[in-house]
Amino acid sequence: MSNNFEQMQKDLYDGKFSEVEAATKTALDEGMGAQDILNNGLVAGMEIVGRDFKSGELFIPEVLMCARAMHAGLEVLRPLLAESGAASMGKIILGTVTGDLHDIGKNLVSMMLQGAGFDIVDLGTDVKPEQFVAAVRDEGADIIGMSAMLTTTMPSMKSTITALKEAGIRDKVKVIIGGAPVTSKFAEEIGADRYAPDAGAAVDTVRELLV
Repeated sequence: MSNNFEQMQKDLYDGKFSEVEAATKTALDEGMGAQDILNNGLVAGMEIVGRDFKSGELFIPEVLMCARAMHAGLEVLRPLLAESGAASMGKIILGTVTGDLHDIGKNLVSMMLQGAGFDIVDLGTDVKPEQFVAAVRDEGADIIGMSAMLTTTMPSMKSTITALKEAGIRDKVKVIIGGAPVTSKFAEEIGADRYAPDAGAAVDTVRELLV
């Protein structure tokens, strides 16, 4: 592996967004391909971050800094990746469900999935079932990820799955759910495909579902 990529991964891990942005530009100037930089620099760096977050060596504030650094490099690469038609690992729609305005967990999942090479459509917070349905139709997504931080908003997850069935598209998309009050038992009860307890698990779950 190029020393450039090793340093990029280290800077990303340390949350040095200016250095990651500069290293990305330098790698491009030296003739490296955008996809190569994405996979061997940014994605590889975020995989280390995800591993250490899962094991408890890194905490949410540190991961957010790492994700910010990853985004700095990704913004440089994004136009080039779009031009080249680089293949995404898959498209994921994310949203916090109706009545719930919490977004820290969802944002962390979004950043970790982007860092793993997935294309993310973030619908934000207070997302109604019909908005999820419209997004699946418009975006042709592989997976919906729903978040709830309040027990009172959890029923909206079931409503969304019902809406997907009524629209005739439930079989076209996988559904994963997460959030503090959510459990694997609840996921099973409402007919979700999987439950992810945290952002690291969400990345692993998405990979498993798209294999």
